[in-house]
Amino acid sequence: MSPITLEISDELAQRLRPVADRLPRILELGLRELNAIAQPGFQGAAEVLEFLAGLPGPEEILQLRPSDGLQARVKALLEKSRSTGLTAAEEQEWEQYEFLEHLVRVAKSKALLKIGAK
Repeated sequence: MSPITLEISDELAQRLRPVADRLPRILELGLRELNAIAQPGFQGAAEVLEFLAGLPGPEEILQLRPSDGLQARVKALLEKSRSTGLTAAEEQEWEQYEFLEHLVRVAKSKALLKIGAK
């Protein structure tokens, strides 16, 4: 282990004192989230995956809709694909959105089955 010295605000220091023994884990999780957010297409996936990780009920799953930001990004990619074409990075992002849509459809199908089984 390597010691690290940081300068932080007094308010943040006060908030961190109760969890001081877990700071390495908190920093690790924070770095993972920061790295994930930087990945193209991940933000929309993060929203959906965090929702599903909360173990919503079937009715909640059926109400799941993409955020305005995700809808806008998908629409922009679709329009660009039709007009000038996508870059390799945008094509990869599009494929990630397609996979995300597939996951949501599977979740909604299973939710419908659960509701029908009641």
